[in-house]
Amino acid sequence: MPGRTDPHPITGQLFGSPVPPGTGWPGDPATARTPVAHDAVEVARLAADADLHELQARSSVCRACPRLVSWRESVATTGRRASFADQPYWGRPVPSFGDDDATLLIVGLAPAANGANRTGRMFTGDRSGDWLYAALHRAGVANQPTATHAGDGLALRDLRITATVRCAPPDNKPSTIEKATCSAWLDRELTLIGPRLRGILALGLIGWDATLAAARRLGWAVPRPKPRFGHGAEAELGAGDHTVRLFGSYHVSQQNTFTGKLTEQMLDDVLQRLRDC
Repeated sequence: MPGRTDPHPITGQLFGSPVPPGTGWPGDPATARTPVAHDAVEVARLAADADLHELQARSSVCRACPRLVSWRESVATTGRRASFADQPYWGRPVPSFGDDDATLLIVGLAPAANGANRTGRMFTGDRSGDWLYAALHRAGVANQPTATHAGDGLALRDLRITATVRCAPPDNKPSTIEKATCSAWLDRELTLIGPRLRGILALGLIGWDATLAAARRLGWAVPRPKPRFGHGAEAELGAGDHTVRLFGSYHVSQQNTFTGKLTEQMLDDVLQRLRDC
């Protein structure tokens, strides 16, 4: 759909898909001058000296993984879900979302093709996000229980949400190389917020493993043998002069919530432990 524009569901402003940086999308941290990483070496270089805002900007225009770039952009143009066919698609890597001064962090897997890849905000616009943000509202860290689109007024208190991989992957399965390439963004985020961080909630095994691997790369003290993932699992990580508590939760995927593997009470319980840590 070259040259096509569609109205943003909240603001009504017309956007092309994928959304060019710096064109007015709600919450877009990037500009037309934001440097773009084209491979793993450039990701590491651009992440290394970024402050928190610039980190989100640079990660949101990354083009380091050709398969992911091709997939996210094809979904944004020719592969849209029929119910969203008249909406613009973000179609870029999705930056972290939440309170810049947060002491709590949630680490997910990756954006959903027709969820965050469409809306431009973590866990927004799909059933997984419906579950997560309703629970965060019950826990008192989100100002509203719904998340429909960037610009809908949602705000988080003392919490940030990030992901292991920031581009929507085919079949929700990023490759080992893609996870490794994207890891520098997570490492830098943990470096920047680490001094005030109290707790991390990892959604799913991939988020758990990515958090432990990042902690080791940053020189944090990680228990050995490696802590095993499970719903309600807990580990203590030594982040310099303080301890960060890591909690595990089954992912808020439709497969888990529809089958009852993850219930509202289970999610509420682990979020309460995160808040209380």
